[in-house]
Amino acid sequence: MEPGLLRDLLTLISGVVTGVMSGTFGVGGAVISTPAIRALGLSAALAVGTTLPSIIPGAIAGSWRYRTAELIRWDVVVATAPTGIISAVIGAWISPRVPGDGHLLMVLTAALLMWSAINMIRSVAPANLSDGLVVARRSPKLFAVLTGLLAGGLSGLLGVGGGIVMVPLFRRWLRLPIKNAIATSLICVGCFAIPGTITHALEGGIDWRFATWLAVGVVVGAPLGSRLALKMSDKRLQRAFGLFLAVIAVFYGLGELLAL
Repeated sequence: MEPGLLRDLLTLISGVVTGVMSGTFGVGGAVISTPAIRALGLSAALAVGTTLPSIIPGAIAGSWRYRTAELIRWDVVVATAPTGIISAVIGAWISPRVPGDGHLLMVLTAALLMWSAINMIRSVAPANLSDGLVVARRSPKLFAVLTGLLAGGLSGLLGVGGGIVMVPLFRRWLRLPIKNAIATSLICVGCFAIPGTITHALEGGIDWRFATWLAVGVVVGAPLGSRLALKMSDKRLQRAFGLFLAVIAVFYGLGELLAL
Protein backbone atom coordinates (compact mmCIF):
# COMPACT_ATOMS: atom_id res chain seq x y z
CA MET A 1 0.00 0.00 0.00
CA GLU A 2 1.27 3.45 -0.89
CA PRO A 3 2.03 5.95 1.93
CA GLY A 4 -0.95 8.15 2.75
CA LEU A 5 -3.71 8.90 5.25
CA LEU A 6 -5.43 5.52 4.76
CA ARG A 7 -2.24 3.59 5.47
CA ASP A 8 -1.53 5.79 8.49
CA LEU A 9 -5.05 5.17 9.82
CA LEU A 10 -4.73 1.41 9.38
CA THR A 11 -1.35 1.52 11.09
CA LEU A 12 -2.90 3.44 13.99
CA ILE A 13 -5.68 0.84 14.32
CA SER A 14 -3.05 -1.91 14.25
CA GLY A 15 -1.27 -0.08 17.04
CA VAL A 16 -4.40 0.04 19.20
CA VAL A 17 -4.96 -3.71 18.76
CA THR A 18 -1.26 -4.29 19.45
CA GLY A 19 -1.51 -2.24 22.64
CA VAL A 20 -4.53 -4.18 23.87
CA MET A 21 -2.72 -7.48 23.30
CA SER A 22 0.43 -6.10 24.92
CA GLY A 23 -1.36 -4.95 28.05
CA THR A 24 -3.43 -8.12 28.31
CA PHE A 25 -0.71 -10.71 27.73
CA GLY A 26 2.56 -8.89 28.46
CA VAL A 27 4.02 -9.87 25.08
CA GLY A 28 5.18 -6.53 23.72
CA GLY A 29 2.60 -6.71 20.95
CA ALA A 30 4.94 -7.20 18.00
CA VAL A 31 3.23 -10.52 17.25
CA ILE A 32 0.33 -8.36 16.06
CA SER A 33 2.10 -5.28 14.73
CA THR A 34 4.74 -7.09 12.67
CA PRO A 35 2.32 -9.03 10.40
CA ALA A 36 0.05 -5.95 10.30
CA ILE A 37 2.70 -3.63 8.88
CA ARG A 38 3.88 -6.41 6.58
CA ALA A 39 0.33 -6.56 5.17
CA LEU A 40 0.41 -2.78 4.72
CA GLY A 41 3.45 -3.05 2.47
CA LEU A 42 6.54 -2.88 4.67
CA SER A 43 9.33 -5.33 3.83
CA ALA A 44 10.09 -8.21 6.18
CA ALA A 45 13.59 -6.85 6.80
CA LEU A 46 12.28 -3.43 7.96
CA ALA A 47 9.28 -4.85 9.84
CA VAL A 48 11.55 -6.59 12.35
CA GLY A 49 13.04 -3.31 13.59
CA THR A 50 10.06 -1.00 13.05
CA THR A 51 7.91 -2.67 15.72
CA LEU A 52 10.45 -2.14 18.51
CA PRO A 53 9.97 1.64 19.12
CA SER A 54 6.25 1.11 19.82
CA ILE A 55 6.99 -1.52 22.48
CA ILE A 56 8.58 1.04 24.82
CA PRO A 57 5.58 3.42 25.31
CA GLY A 58 3.26 0.41 25.26
CA ALA A 59 5.12 -1.19 28.16
CA ILE A 60 4.98 2.03 30.17
CA ALA A 61 1.27 2.63 29.52
CA GLY A 62 0.24 -0.99 30.03
CA SER A 63 2.20 -1.59 33.21
CA TRP A 64 0.69 1.33 35.15
CA ARG A 65 -2.36 -0.62 36.34
CA TYR A 66 -0.23 -3.66 37.15
CA ARG A 67 1.99 -1.44 39.28
CA THR A 68 -0.92 -0.03 41.25
CA ALA A 69 -2.20 -3.60 41.77
CA GLU A 70 1.29 -4.56 43.06
CA LEU A 71 1.63 -7.42 40.55
CA ILE A 72 5.09 -6.54 39.21
CA ARG A 73 7.90 -8.66 40.68
CA TRP A 74 10.68 -6.10 40.73
CA ASP A 75 13.24 -8.61 42.05
CA VAL A 76 12.66 -10.70 38.91
CA VAL A 77 12.94 -7.59 36.71
CA VAL A 78 16.30 -6.72 38.29
CA ALA A 79 17.62 -10.25 37.66
CA THR A 80 16.17 -10.58 34.13
CA ALA A 81 16.67 -7.17 32.53
CA PRO A 82 20.49 -6.72 32.50
CA THR A 83 21.30 -9.93 30.58
CA GLY A 84 18.25 -9.36 28.42
CA ILE A 85 19.43 -5.90 27.40
CA ILE A 86 22.89 -7.17 26.44
CA SER A 87 21.53 -10.10 24.45
CA ALA A 88 18.96 -7.80 22.76
CA VAL A 89 21.81 -5.71 21.33
CA ILE A 90 23.55 -8.85 20.06
CA GLY A 91 20.32 -10.17 18.54
CA ALA A 92 19.58 -6.85 16.84
CA TRP A 93 23.09 -6.80 15.34
CA ILE A 94 22.70 -10.37 14.03
CA SER A 95 19.18 -9.81 12.63
CA PRO A 96 20.01 -8.00 9.34
CA ARG A 97 22.80 -10.49 8.68
CA VAL A 98 20.54 -13.56 8.65
CA PRO A 99 19.91 -14.83 5.09
CA GLY A 100 16.39 -14.76 3.62
CA ASP A 101 15.63 -11.00 3.65
CA GLY A 102 13.78 -11.32 6.97
CA HIS A 103 11.42 -14.14 5.92
CA LEU A 104 13.37 -16.85 7.73
CA LEU A 105 13.21 -14.75 10.90
CA MET A 106 9.44 -14.50 10.55
CA VAL A 107 9.13 -18.29 10.19
CA LEU A 108 11.27 -18.70 13.30
CA THR A 109 8.96 -16.29 15.12
CA ALA A 110 5.94 -18.42 14.18
CA ALA A 111 7.62 -21.57 15.50
CA LEU A 112 8.47 -19.78 18.73
CA LEU A 113 4.89 -18.59 19.12
CA MET A 114 3.55 -22.13 18.72
CA TRP A 115 6.05 -23.44 21.28
CA SER A 116 4.91 -20.80 23.77
CA ALA A 117 1.25 -21.55 23.06
CA ILE A 118 1.64 -25.28 23.72
CA ASN A 119 3.54 -24.64 26.94
CA MET A 120 0.96 -22.18 28.25
CA ILE A 121 -2.06 -24.36 27.46
CA ARG A 122 -0.44 -27.47 28.96
CA SER A 123 0.46 -25.68 32.19
CA VAL A 124 -2.92 -24.13 33.03
CA ALA A 125 -3.18 -26.28 36.13
CA PRO A 126 -0.17 -25.86 38.48
CA ALA A 127 -0.11 -29.63 39.06
CA ASN A 128 0.79 -30.16 35.42
CA LEU A 129 4.05 -28.27 35.73
CA SER A 130 7.33 -30.17 35.58
CA ASP A 131 8.91 -31.55 38.75
CA GLY A 132 12.03 -29.74 37.61
CA LEU A 133 10.48 -26.60 39.07
CA VAL A 134 11.86 -27.67 42.45
CA VAL A 135 15.32 -26.86 41.07
CA ALA A 136 14.09 -23.52 39.75
CA ARG A 137 12.72 -22.58 43.16
CA ARG A 138 16.18 -23.21 44.66
CA SER A 139 17.88 -20.96 42.09
CA PRO A 140 15.29 -18.35 41.06
CA LYS A 141 17.88 -15.69 40.25
CA LEU A 142 19.81 -18.00 37.93
CA PHE A 143 16.66 -18.97 36.04
CA ALA A 144 15.60 -15.33 35.80
CA VAL A 145 19.01 -14.47 34.32
CA LEU A 146 18.72 -17.31 31.78
CA THR A 147 15.21 -16.19 30.88
CA GLY A 148 16.49 -12.67 30.22
CA LEU A 149 19.34 -13.98 28.10
CA LEU A 150 17.00 -15.97 25.87
CA ALA A 151 14.14 -13.47 25.71
CA GLY A 152 16.37 -10.45 25.10
CA GLY A 153 18.25 -12.16 22.30
CA LEU A 154 15.05 -13.13 20.57
CA SER A 155 13.68 -9.61 21.09
CA GLY A 156 16.56 -8.08 19.17
CA LEU A 157 16.76 -10.85 16.58
CA LEU A 158 13.06 -11.17 15.74
CA GLY A 159 11.70 -7.74 16.66
CA VAL A 160 9.35 -9.23 19.26
CA GLY A 161 9.09 -8.01 22.83
CA GLY A 162 10.37 -11.21 24.38
CA GLY A 163 7.19 -11.72 26.40
CA ILE A 164 6.23 -14.72 24.28
CA VAL A 165 9.23 -16.42 25.91
CA MET A 166 9.25 -14.77 29.32
CA VAL A 167 5.64 -15.35 30.35
CA PRO A 168 5.79 -19.15 29.80
CA LEU A 169 9.26 -19.37 31.42
CA PHE A 170 8.28 -17.20 34.39
CA ARG A 171 5.39 -19.62 34.90
CA ARG A 172 7.39 -22.80 34.37
CA TRP A 173 10.76 -21.93 35.90
CA LEU A 174 9.82 -19.39 38.60
CA ARG A 175 6.26 -20.51 39.37
CA LEU A 176 4.94 -16.96 39.09
CA PRO A 177 1.14 -16.66 38.94
CA ILE A 178 0.00 -15.73 35.44
CA LYS A 179 -0.84 -12.11 36.26
CA ASN A 180 2.49 -11.57 38.00
CA ALA A 181 4.26 -13.19 35.03
CA ILE A 182 2.46 -10.90 32.56
CA ALA A 183 3.04 -7.73 34.61
CA THR A 184 6.73 -8.51 35.17
CA SER A 185 7.21 -9.48 31.52
CA LEU A 186 5.75 -6.20 30.33
CA ILE A 187 8.36 -4.21 32.27
CA CYS A 188 11.15 -6.40 30.94
CA VAL A 189 10.08 -6.13 27.29
CA GLY A 190 10.18 -2.36 27.59
CA CYS A 191 13.77 -2.60 28.86
CA PHE A 192 14.77 -4.98 26.05
CA ALA A 193 13.23 -2.79 23.36
CA ILE A 194 15.39 0.24 24.16
CA PRO A 195 18.79 -1.14 23.06
CA GLY A 196 17.13 -3.13 20.27
CA THR A 197 15.58 0.07 18.91
CA ILE A 198 18.86 1.96 19.06
CA THR A 199 20.75 -0.84 17.30
CA HIS A 200 18.15 -1.25 14.53
CA ALA A 201 18.03 2.54 14.09
CA LEU A 202 21.81 2.71 13.66
CA GLU A 203 21.54 -0.11 11.11
CA GLY A 204 18.87 1.87 9.20
CA GLY A 205 16.31 -0.84 9.93
CA ILE A 206 13.33 1.27 11.09
CA ASP A 207 10.59 2.96 9.06
CA TRP A 208 9.78 5.85 11.39
CA ARG A 209 6.46 6.76 9.80
CA PHE A 210 5.10 3.29 10.54
CA ALA A 211 6.77 3.27 13.96
CA THR A 212 5.24 6.61 15.02
CA TRP A 213 1.65 5.66 14.18
CA LEU A 214 2.08 2.26 15.81
CA ALA A 215 3.34 3.93 18.99
CA VAL A 216 0.38 6.32 19.17
CA GLY A 217 -2.07 3.42 18.85
CA VAL A 218 -0.22 1.27 21.37
CA VAL A 219 -0.34 3.98 24.03
CA VAL A 220 -4.13 4.08 23.63
CA GLY A 221 -4.62 0.30 23.63
CA ALA A 222 -2.20 -0.91 26.32
CA PRO A 223 -4.10 0.44 29.37
CA LEU A 224 -7.28 -1.13 28.02
CA GLY A 225 -5.52 -4.49 27.77
CA SER A 226 -4.15 -4.41 31.31
CA ARG A 227 -7.59 -3.48 32.64
CA LEU A 228 -9.08 -6.46 30.78
CA ALA A 229 -6.43 -8.86 32.16
CA LEU A 230 -7.06 -7.78 35.75
CA LYS A 231 -10.75 -8.61 35.38
CA MET A 232 -10.12 -12.18 34.13
CA SER A 233 -9.50 -15.23 36.32
CA ASP A 234 -5.98 -16.68 36.22
CA LYS A 235 -7.00 -19.89 34.44
CA ARG A 236 -9.10 -18.09 31.88
CA LEU A 237 -6.32 -15.57 31.23
CA GLN A 238 -3.71 -18.30 30.76
CA ARG A 239 -5.91 -20.28 28.36
CA ALA A 240 -6.62 -17.09 26.42
CA PHE A 241 -2.89 -16.38 26.25
CA GLY A 242 -2.11 -19.83 24.87
CA LEU A 243 -4.89 -19.78 22.29
CA PHE A 244 -3.96 -16.26 21.22
CA LEU A 245 -0.38 -17.32 20.54
CA ALA A 246 -1.45 -20.50 18.71
CA VAL A 247 -3.76 -18.64 16.31
CA ILE A 248 -1.17 -15.98 15.59
CA ALA A 249 1.52 -18.64 15.02
CA VAL A 250 -0.56 -20.46 12.38
CA PHE A 251 -1.37 -17.35 10.34
CA TYR A 252 2.10 -15.90 10.84
CA GLY A 253 3.89 -19.08 9.75
CA LEU A 254 1.70 -19.81 6.75
CA GLY A 255 1.98 -16.27 5.44
CA GLU A 256 5.77 -16.21 5.63
CA LEU A 257 6.16 -19.72 4.19
CA LEU A 258 4.08 -18.64 1.20
CA ALA A 259 6.24 -15.53 0.88
CA LEU A 260 9.34 -17.73 0.79
